[in-house]
Amino acid sequence: MKPVLDVVRETIRRYDLARSDTRVVVALSGGSDSVALAHLIGELDAAGDLRAVGVAHFNHQLRNAADADERFCHSIAASLGWPILADRDDVAARARRGRRSVETAARQARYEFFARARSHFNADVVAVGHTRDDQAETFLLRLMRGAGPRGLAAMHPRNGPIIRPLLACRRGELRAYLEARRIAFVEDDSNRDVSIPRNRVRAELVGLLERRFNPAIVDVLADEAALARDIWEWMEAAADELSAQAETCSRSAQGDAGVWQLDISALRAAPLALRRLVVWRAMVRAADGRPVSFGHVEAALRLIVDEGGTSIDAPGQRVQRVGTRLVLSGRPPGAVGRPAPVSTATANFFHYPLSIPGEVQLPQSGCVVSAELVHDGEGAVGLGATGTGAAVAVRSDLCKGPLAVRNRRPGDRFRPSGLRGQKKLQDFFVDRKVARQERDAVPLVVDSGDRIVWVAGHSIDEAFRVTDPAQTVLILRLKQV
Repeated sequence: MKPVLDVVRETIRRYDLARSDTRVVVALSGGSDSVALAHLIGELDAAGDLRAVGVAHFNHQLRNAADADERFCHSIAASLGWPILADRDDVAARARRGRRSVETAARQARYEFFARARSHFNADVVAVGHTRDDQAETFLLRLMRGAGPRGLAAMHPRNGPIIRPLLACRRGELRAYLEARRIAFVEDDSNRDVSIPRNRVRAELVGLLERRFNPAIVDVLADEAALARDIWEWMEAAADELSAQAETCSRSAQGDAGVWQLDISALRAAPLALRRLVVWRAMVRAADGRPVSFGHVEAALRLIVDEGGTSIDAPGQRVQRVGTRLVLSGRPPGAVGRPAPVSTATANFFHYPLSIPGEVQLPQSGCVVSAELVHDGEGAVGLGATGTGAAVAVRSDLCKGPLAVRNRRPGDRFRPSGLRGQKKLQDFFVDRKVARQERDAVPLVVDSGDRIVWVAGHSIDEAFRVTDPAQTVLILRLKQV
């Protein structure tokens, strides 16, 4: 069996946790793992692998022995010849104030203290004593809560300025290291409290799995966490690329609520796992701290494949399909009720010039609109006179100035072919049963006076209908891409 010091040195080098000039402060609780960590870091400091600059101890004030543990940590620091920074907080009271679990409040308080310790010692990193056993327990806890690759990756060797040099060491190996050197440590009696989920997993579930299923279960679970971590890191990089391609974000004038838009065609071209991750990350940002579950993401994914879907309500946001986009509308902090649906007042408007002849690509609608001038009218033979379908002929002599292609605006009206009077475009879409989430993506060809010439694929304005085959006509085409 490889000596513990060699295992720690290999872990540090493999994950680039520290170098010869890295200033390391050791988080010391007084338990066997952290005491072993302090002495191992001391050996590495003496060998020139890193620079140990001090010890940090946080008193959670949760146990009767907490003050005695703090005094013990002072003695450990003195024996190593290192300075110590100790701090304390009433974590139980903090948990009550924040209406959260004691475990969550303790972790938050502890990591805030680590940040202070780094600053106090002018350190680069804080080393904590999590072991291979801790990794296996974390994997099981997250598995039972229904985690994906991100959660099952469990603890990373490095999390920003926090490093875990003992992550490849078993708890028993560390105790053997201490016993061989007659180094004392304290026993945390709260580890026997099986009302705490991690302690219950450690005392009951891991032992059962070792006895009844696999004596090497801790190593198997820790290896699974490493595999999940590799998968997650790859997925994160791929999701960054897809998000850069598919996602846009805008903020309200006050900057307190955002609208995230995801291009559906880009999402559908991606593998499902990657699609799920990009949507989940966008929903988490829109949720502003509220938890987003597997079910919420699944409901959003159904909108991508179900063209008849409209919207769902999710934590802190409304998710809608608007044309070729999935739109996540965040709720401002403190807002009451559901976020308002995206409308033409909040959706991204588009407006592109259309030359004759020429074409314009519409990424918002996933299509191309083109225009072509035909002088003898023969090119209009067989084209729909009403404007339905993918091509239409209109009178070019009545189109004023350059053409453009845009989407709808509030108050749009036109005279659908075959009708005598004008109609609101909104009412026209309702009559034609155009799905609400598709209406903002329907291209409108307009002239320089912003008169609607063609509601692409649906109807021309009656004023532009061709009445004489000998007339010079303009052929407009709509092509999906």
